[in-house]
Amino acid sequence: MKAKLSLLLALVLAFTLVFSACDNKKQNEADGDEPVSDAPVGDTQEDASTGVGPAGKITVQVEEAWLPHYEAAAARVKEAYPDVEIEFITVGSFDHLDTIDSTDVMNPDVADVYAYPLDRLVNLADKEALAAFDAPALAQEVGGFDNFDNGIGAALKLGDNYFGIPYNIETLVIFANEANAAAEGIDLSQPLEITTVTKPETALLPIFDAWFGVALTNSAKVELLGKEGENQFFSDLAKPWAELSPEHQSFIEGIFNYWKLNFEANTPLFDAESGRGYIDDKFRSGNGGVVRLGGPWEINAVKELTNDGADLGIYPISQVTLNGQPLAHWQGGWALGINSRCEAEPEKLALAKAMIAELINPAHAVELFQATGKILENAGVDIYMNSELDEIDKKTIEAVINSYKDAVNRPLFREWGEVWDTYKNAVLSWNSVKPATPEEAYTQLEASFKSLLERH
Repeated sequence: MKAKLSLLLALVLAFTLVFSACDNKKQNEADGDEPVSDAPVGDTQEDASTGVGPAGKITVQVEEAWLPHYEAAAARVKEAYPDVEIEFITVGSFDHLDTIDSTDVMNPDVADVYAYPLDRLVNLADKEALAAFDAPALAQEVGGFDNFDNGIGAALKLGDNYFGIPYNIETLVIFANEANAAAEGIDLSQPLEITTVTKPETALLPIFDAWFGVALTNSAKVELLGKEGENQFFSDLAKPWAELSPEHQSFIEGIFNYWKLNFEANTPLFDAESGRGYIDDKFRSGNGGVVRLGGPWEINAVKELTNDGADLGIYPISQVTLNGQPLAHWQGGWALGINSRCEAEPEKLALAKAMIAELINPAHAVELFQATGKILENAGVDIYMNSELDEIDKKTIEAVINSYKDAVNRPLFREWGEVWDTYKNAVLSWNSVKPATPEEAYTQLEASFKSLLERH
């Protein structure tokens, strides 16, 4: 197991992430290169770094819905290496990460190969839960990565070591109920401006939740928590009202008026417990909901709400604007990592890499999407567009890729984790404080973010 990574973690805090995942279209048959092969792409030779090939047994974390893709990937690995064993630990990704947090990597319930979101990398590395391996070499073997260090791969490097390989790109899109839009006289050929909305159900945006709320803060270039140097934190929302830029004051006015519209109509949208149910109810055809923020993992749910997709429109996130500025989410994503305990057994490390190679094999990108809703960085859009996927899935994938191009680099430093509750609690406090003006509403945000800075 590697020595403590504190030095590497210090280095990563100064690392500037540059994501350009969706420029990776110069690969495979979709773009005129070598045809995509469905042959196994796992290590077909001995690992160059160890001189050891895949052998033994590994465990792989998998969510239940993902099993078809994982089982097929394991079968291809075993086709190349008949004597290996691959056992699945069927558990939710976040439940698995919780097990790592509460125990350690020697726990048999912690898999040898597992998925994790990018923002968990630092914590996992701090716990020495991830093995370092030559991810760029594996990416080259798998194929489809135009420039590994200009994509999500850059976010997986701490110091000189890589601790994962990109699993998917992730950002939000706009789902629209076009039948409801027509009934409400809303023209979706033009972007929908939030400040012009007069009915609360028209725009169903749970903006108190920072995961969705950052789509609005990014549109106004509001930095919820940033860093200057290694240890100096700042927040645009910790300034006095008078020191806010006109654009930031307009942002506060926009979200205040959106809250006020819902508060005066007594909707449960700004309720952490019942808001999601309200969004689903209103988005159903005939109930007036027009647009909502979501990701590709929600596609089956929104189909059900829109007459099996007959009324469903799918747009890039820029379809909705605030003060004339298009919403913009994060360039998020997930990675596949290897348990650090495998470093002591090179043949298991090689087998883990072979399994990962099959899970992200672009020849099976469509099957991955069907099982998980994940979109590979190393699969060009034409792989999906030329597939047997239905038109709704294709539109969703295309909207995610287009939204991702204009998305903002996601902050990955550990302290950003405190922003979630800081922002959420401040906005939800408006229900009890009942501010009469945007400036009064802002005092709750200012106090909360000042307190956050004082802790650092």
